[in-house]
Amino acid sequence: MEKSQRCNKDTNTNIGFCLLPSELIQNILFHLCIPEIIRMKLLNKFVLNTISDQTFIRQLNHGSKRDTWIFVFTRRWRRDNGVLHGFSNRSVRWFKIPVAEILTGEVFPGEDLYLLTASGNFLLFASNTHSGILAVDLVDKSVRRISSCPLGPRGTSSWRRSGMKLVPDPSNPSHFRFMFAEMVNNRPVLFTYHSNTTTWTTKEAEEVNNWGYKKNNNVFLSLSNRPHESTVMSVDDGSMINRVPAILRPRMNQEAIRGCPSSVGFSRNDLESQLLHIHGDEYKVVIRLDTIELSKVKKMKSLELWEISSNGEKWELVSRAPSEVISNQLCGVMMGCLERRLGVIRVALMTNREGLWNIIWLDYDKEKDKWKWVPLPHCRFLQGSNMAGISFSSGLTFSL
Repeated sequence: MEKSQRCNKDTNTNIGFCLLPSELIQNILFHLCIPEIIRMKLLNKFVLNTISDQTFIRQLNHGSKRDTWIFVFTRRWRRDNGVLHGFSNRSVRWFKIPVAEILTGEVFPGEDLYLLTASGNFLLFASNTHSGILAVDLVDKSVRRISSCPLGPRGTSSWRRSGMKLVPDPSNPSHFRFMFAEMVNNRPVLFTYHSNTTTWTTKEAEEVNNWGYKKNNNVFLSLSNRPHESTVMSVDDGSMINRVPAILRPRMNQEAIRGCPSSVGFSRNDLESQLLHIHGDEYKVVIRLDTIELSKVKKMKSLELWEISSNGEKWELVSRAPSEVISNQLCGVMMGCLERRLGVIRVALMTNREGLWNIIWLDYDKEKDKWKWVPLPHCRFLQGSNMAGISFSSGLTFSL
């Protein structure tokens, strides 16, 4: 009886929604995220026709492109198919995305997958089982296996998050380029996969003097990070001129070290210095951890944002997160990701305290010189799971 009443209530709600003026229905849909709109297609033919309208799609995509998503891939055990969750900066809940259903028939049973990166409609997964890469289109619900890269099979441990970039094709959301930088025979090489031709290209980078390209048009790929110096590849991605990738070696100068000693450390957790460096694009954040007295629990003592200088020769301090943004943020073992998009630098930090995972999302608006803590719903799905990748992504869009 209860089930029948619930079904009747849902039916009446659906009918009532469809009786609303079409302009109001479109306005409601514009305030929803793409995964919610995809589900609305199943409501009835009238809503499906509204969502399929070319004018509606153009207006929807214009707003959705400015969204920022964070995707988290988890597994209960090694041979588990894994679960993907996503959260948008204009949503109020986590979305459980059926990526396992999309992968059905495309991956082998028990294939060991790890989320590498994401952008637009695409997510890239690395397979430890077959040392290959899979590209998943969340909107079209399609999967394609990327042909073996010129370096041969690569397991997940071979990939560095700050050394790769997924770039959607602005004119065609069904295509993308995947770039990563690697040292080959002590020479820095850029590898690029083009989905429209399903081919790889390679370019050897060169040392440059008086580097001065516009940074907004460049893609930055990290090659190595040492305490006082980093090696970064700069790819001029927005120019019509086919420039050779440039090698930058930004250093921490002595003045910066004296003024901010916490910026000297390794690009990983260090139990003695308790520093964590997270690199992304032309930025890095340096986090100092502090141990609470009479406890093994750690908390963030400071968080600094650094940027490669305009000449590419040094790291320059951009901003320190105010105490009210990072205060009382208890941390365990930490990792994270960082990206710059639309003038905002975003940082996601994975924390683990006594086996309980949590995510901290911080935004820094460079023009306004303002830090913001982005509230996230409780990450219950993380508990009891193993992390298998985290990535920021630009907004999802429909194809015209």
